[in-house]
Amino acid sequence: MSRFKTPDILERRNSAEAIKKAMLEKFKAASTDPAVEQQRLQREAINEARQVRAAEREAARKVREAELAREAALAAEREAQAQREAAEAEARLAEEKAAAKAALEAEQKAARDARYAARKSAKKVRRRGF
Repeated sequence: MSRFKTPDILERRNSAEAIKKAMLEKFKAASTDPAVEQQRLQREAINEARQVRAAEREAARKVREAELAREAALAAEREAQAQREAAEAEARLAEEKAAAKAALEAEQKAARDARYAARKSAKKVRRRGF
């Protein structure tokens, strides 16, 4: 039976160098392969197309944001106009209520004055006796 022989440092170094050299040759061969170059060109074309689509989406997003901002501004203006109209209507209603209250108070005062005058004239009639 043979025993397992552990490789010494020199053998391990030589095998590592051989493996590194083989990997380098494989990489160099792959870099000169036309199929690899074709794949690289395809990846670049795909990447450029992605960048174009991303730029288009960004432009569309900015247009949408601008449109939404414009709509929000219009909505705010409409809301402000509605508030102004409501305030004006409320002011008109308050004026009408004040005018109605003043008219009612004047009417009540006239009725009160008429009652007072009637009482006073009745009192005079009672005093004079006729």
